[in-house]
Amino acid sequence: MRSKLAPVTRQPLRLAILEAERRLSAAGVASPRTDAELLAAHLLGVERTKLMMVPLVDPPVVEALQALVQRRAERIPLQHLVGNAHLGGVELSVGPGVFVPRPETELLLAWGLSVLDGVERPVIVDLCTGTGALALAAAHARPDAQVHAVELDPHALAWARHNVDQQAAAGDTPVRLYSGDVGDPTLLMELEGLVDLVLCNPPYVPEGTPVPPEVRDHDPHGAVFGGRDGLDVVRQVVGCAARLLRPGGGVAIEHDDTHGGSVPALLKARRVLCDVEDHPDLAGRPRFATARRAVPEH
Repeated sequence: MRSKLAPVTRQPLRLAILEAERRLSAAGVASPRTDAELLAAHLLGVERTKLMMVPLVDPPVVEALQALVQRRAERIPLQHLVGNAHLGGVELSVGPGVFVPRPETELLLAWGLSVLDGVERPVIVDLCTGTGALALAAAHARPDAQVHAVELDPHALAWARHNVDQQAAAGDTPVRLYSGDVGDPTLLMELEGLVDLVLCNPPYVPEGTPVPPEVRDHDPHGAVFGGRDGLDVVRQVVGCAARLLRPGGGVAIEHDDTHGGSVPALLKARRVLCDVEDHPDLAGRPRFATARRAVPEH
């Protein structure tokens, strides 16, 4: 006599996501619904926008989602759990030992690319590259560009190398990666006066500033904090950019929301730089400063 197998009861994905949202909200996660949906999409191997096409899931999927949600509730970064972050249409591998790129950096990237309108075969430098995010996004948007990326931390450099190789294998123009210190006056000497665009998302949070657990416990300290006033590395970046830029070239530097006056002032202090502006993020907070290298008058 055959034994009857008990039917597996499939469960509504919508309810599993609602429960995940509740748990993440209780844990203080800033965007509980978004994170719950992204974790579910990661597990199911679908785009977040396609979740509605998966009405029912098997119990093991629900259990796996609960396990991921528990780790996110412990404030492990979402990007570490799914293994990637995005910038400028590029998917970047991320994890322990490297700063996770943030969506607000998209605005800095967009400004930088606008500077290159009409410039053929531009030369681009990304300082403090971390994962390689800005360099790779720029290379993806401008296949004709020669892109150089600089990073000092060896752990971040390993992540950047992985991402550079990954994007090159996908068909993007390879980025040239350097181990170097933005405070070194000999850094990229061969490019002095030849660079069309310098991009930088440096460590800029003033030491002692309270930050979310995801940042405090998982982003490298040296990639987040920039000394007592947050400007230790920014000062070096300004000097480096002024040296590298060609006349008419542009620089964009992300900064803390308390630096809306100080970073533009650092740029204005360099007589070779002009057209200094500060730009807000999507929430209206000061977020990045830009300048152009002055064109000499004849």
